[in-house]
Amino acid sequence: MNRTIAFMLSVIAVPAFAAGEMKHGEMTTTDGIKIHYIEQGESVPVVLVHGYTGSAEGNWFSNGVAEALAPNHRVIAIDVRGHGASDKPKDAALYGERIWKDVLELMDHLNIEKAHLHGYSMGGAITTQLLIAAPERFITAAYGGSGVRERDPELRKQIPADKDGTDPQEAEARQTLGGSPSRDEDALGLVRQTWASAFAKDIDLSTISIPVLAINGEFDGPNAKTHRLARELTDFESVVLPGKSHLTAIMAGYIPDLYITSLVKFINDHDPK
Repeated sequence: MNRTIAFMLSVIAVPAFAAGEMKHGEMTTTDGIKIHYIEQGESVPVVLVHGYTGSAEGNWFSNGVAEALAPNHRVIAIDVRGHGASDKPKDAALYGERIWKDVLELMDHLNIEKAHLHGYSMGGAITTQLLIAAPERFITAAYGGSGVRERDPELRKQIPADKDGTDPQEAEARQTLGGSPSRDEDALGLVRQTWASAFAKDIDLSTISIPVLAINGEFDGPNAKTHRLARELTDFESVVLPGKSHLTAIMAGYIPDLYITSLVKFINDHDPK
């Protein structure tokens, strides 16, 4: 399939969704950390991974993303260690690569062989590491507020300029996120401290044969985040959200219909037949 870059200008109405009840679960990892997750729906699995300082509930359930996917899918959203209702250890050695390896452990815990994968921001970085480590475990991969950046300085010069500006509601959204009761600054600091080791490996995109989607706000560097994906992948689609910044692209009260409808269509279109 030819790669496709789509700049979406219209707003698509979200239909009414009927989905099953949210179910909370917990597993203990091989290094003794309790990981909380939320499930909704049945059928083909979709694994959702939230952004830095976020949570499974805030990133996917409060904004309607999980509800929109659940009628046709088994949605599983993880609270990354150090976030949400998962354990928040105060030892840097318990972060690093563990923050993405937990996703594979959760899939094994739930007996999920293959799933669609979607990560937002930090969740996008986790998505890349999972595609490096175990590409055979995923049906599709979708990035939100993220992508795979060009590493070569000469190739970076070829990236079309991104639009300057910000959504005027971005500051309000950031303040709301900062007031989350599950936020633990010490744990979040350790996530940041081990960030480089967690995401050190670069991906060889020539090895990725599954469909890939990226959804980014117009004011969130969409060209910088997707230029390499468009250049190297054979099955790639990019959706740009007009007028949106990093947080207003995903947070409840700000997320546009276009985010949800684009993600749902992409996943539905690539479900196993």
